[in-house]
Amino acid sequence: MMINENKKTYLFIPGGWHGAWAFDPITERLEEFKKECLALTLPGLELEPVEQDKIINLTTHIQFVIDFIVERDITDVILCGHSYAGMVITGVADSIPERIYALVYIDAYVPKNGDSCWKLTSDDYRNLFSTGAENDGFMVATRPGSDSRRRSHPLATFMQSLQVNGNYEQIRNRTFIYLSGWEGTPFKKQYETLKNHPDWHVETINCEHNVMMQRPDELTAILHNLDK
Repeated sequence: MMINENKKTYLFIPGGWHGAWAFDPITERLEEFKKECLALTLPGLELEPVEQDKIINLTTHIQFVIDFIVERDITDVILCGHSYAGMVITGVADSIPERIYALVYIDAYVPKNGDSCWKLTSDDYRNLFSTGAENDGFMVATRPGSDSRRRSHPLATFMQSLQVNGNYEQIRNRTFIYLSGWEGTPFKKQYETLKNHPDWHVETINCEHNVMMQRPDELTAILHNLDK
């Protein structure tokens, strides 16, 4: 896709077990508004198996997104991460803050230096990670009956601590979208912390975690307003 230098570019990073396809309902809608949209499938989550030469960890995912942005010389990125991908977009913004216009955490973890997904999540999800990796100790299996496009997720990405210098705090446009309609959400405490924070814009959508499928119009409206 050709990147229009006069426009901001939405770049979507999916959460655990998902690929770029998870954002199809959103990119389709934003493109109707003539927005530049890209979505990535992180290493290890490809629909078709790809031979990997090393263990995939959080650093792998962060560097993958950095390389994608830098190699294509994309600037003014509205970087959106769902769920686990909050870890990824924070690491990306810390490395190349000059290329990031906004950070959007869609029901996603908002980490600080030294945090991991394992540390920030709930006991239920820590149990899901550990039991899901029982087969080989490397990949966390998907839940039975889930979308057939979902793939087992590299355990090390959930376990590795994020190492950042604080450069991501240069990004002044920061949005947290809280999805309030699902039981057992690990993001409620984070929402309570951010909802009155002067450095954050916080939105709430009353739906379950997969807002892209359940409330695509509401999510699109929030994202559209970030580039006006």
